[in-house]
Amino acid sequence: MESKSDQNGALNGNGMTPHESDLHPSGEEDNGAARQDAPPLPNGGQAPNGQPIERTTYRHLATVHSIPRTSCLSHDSTVSPSFLGFRNLMVIMLVVSNLRLMIENYMKYGVLICIRCHDYRRQDFLLGALLYLLIPCHLFLAYLIELMAAQEVHQHIGRQKKDEGSAKRKNRSSQWSWRFIGLAHAINATICLGFTSIVVYSIIHHPMIGTLCEFHAVIVWLKICSYALTNRDLRRACLDGGDLAALPAVYSADPYPHNITLANLSYFWWAPTLVYQPRYPRSPAIRWGFLAKRVAEMAGLCMFIWIASSQYASPLLRNSLDKVQALAFTSIVERVMKLSTISLVVWLAGFFALFHSYLNALAEIMRFGDREFYTEWWNSPSVGTYWRTWNKPVYYFMRRHVYSPLVGRGWSSRMASAMVFLVSAILHEMLVGLPTHNVIGVAFAGMMLQLPLSSLTAPLETMRGVNGKVIGNVLFWVSFCLVGQPLAILLYFFAWQAKYGSVSKSHRSTM
Repeated sequence: MESKSDQNGALNGNGMTPHESDLHPSGEEDNGAARQDAPPLPNGGQAPNGQPIERTTYRHLATVHSIPRTSCLSHDSTVSPSFLGFRNLMVIMLVVSNLRLMIENYMKYGVLICIRCHDYRRQDFLLGALLYLLIPCHLFLAYLIELMAAQEVHQHIGRQKKDEGSAKRKNRSSQWSWRFIGLAHAINATICLGFTSIVVYSIIHHPMIGTLCEFHAVIVWLKICSYALTNRDLRRACLDGGDLAALPAVYSADPYPHNITLANLSYFWWAPTLVYQPRYPRSPAIRWGFLAKRVAEMAGLCMFIWIASSQYASPLLRNSLDKVQALAFTSIVERVMKLSTISLVVWLAGFFALFHSYLNALAEIMRFGDREFYTEWWNSPSVGTYWRTWNKPVYYFMRRHVYSPLVGRGWSSRMASAMVFLVSAILHEMLVGLPTHNVIGVAFAGMMLQLPLSSLTAPLETMRGVNGKVIGNVLFWVSFCLVGQPLAILLYFFAWQAKYGSVSKSHRSTM
């Protein structure tokens, strides 16, 4: 028998047993409802497994390990984990590290941004402006040449209708006319690019002014080539007659020679494309708010590129000259790696300013509908994919006017691709070597090296799983932004300084 004290001890403060205390005064069970005098439950009233916590007498017996589970980072996990927190951490670390570099740069060099410090010559401004205005004249010369060809087509069709026999006798003279038209286009395009290149290399001293003129000349040269080659095929289809149905539908709205008008050429001149068509998809109206945003982006990014280049890239390049001159390999590698950060930032800003802000603003003004100027090149699983996706206007030109015609003539795909990279390598060397007055072949070699890199990374695209694509993307970034760009910038800067700057002066003083 229990003692009276034990019986009293078994009662709680309300004079009830523990089991009775789990009931309401009405005698009903609590069912987990919280009482007013009870403290709040932790974790919002939820157990670690997500189940609601019940108020029971046995408070340390909740089931925690009830089902088999895997770690979220394990390969056996059925749910992909989110790395949003790591992304935020990387952004914070990137901002903090760059702020530290900015403070260090300011403490070491002060403010280096200066407009008057640059060697701007009045002759460069005048010649650059005159050359920039004269370059588009060659596009209108191409229009006059094509207008002559259109008149010859009208006469040829008229002779065919009058007398079939005389048309055959005069067919040879027409063939010579078409050859003359093609020769005139070739001479016009060659003078456009050749004359500009000579002036930029021989007379214009400042590399930025020379780069703008050379870049404009290359664009107009590509447009002239596309205008001449496209109209040549349209002219052949018009003379053959039976091949008109084989042409794409976009050419039926303005059939040759009705597309040879000044308005048609003027639109192609300003359109953000290098491939000529008589008609383009058009947007319904100009969105002025969209245009203002793109212009503001372009202005802000251009200012950022100028500040970053003057404040950060310039002192880094100048401090690297003695290392390059002494051929200190370890120091050169360290400088290239250090330069890769600022060169990558400037290049990405330039890409966004040109391919997104500028081309979209120009397309909005011209109501140009097809605005796929780039695709997701940053996810490229191979080097070849990058070259097909990052600069779509040039890619479309090369595929239509270089690659496809060569394959149609019986060339292999590999040889046609080699020819595309050869043309691109020559243009890259002209865009970099001529304005800096140092045709040293670095840009040319860099483009030609893309061929073996493309062949090396191409099998990674077809590998099963994501590992191959990840490896290909890493190889692309390392070869292009960690090695290629900063090394080329360093070599061309050294060549410029060896010819005009501090390296040249130090060399003369030692003689």
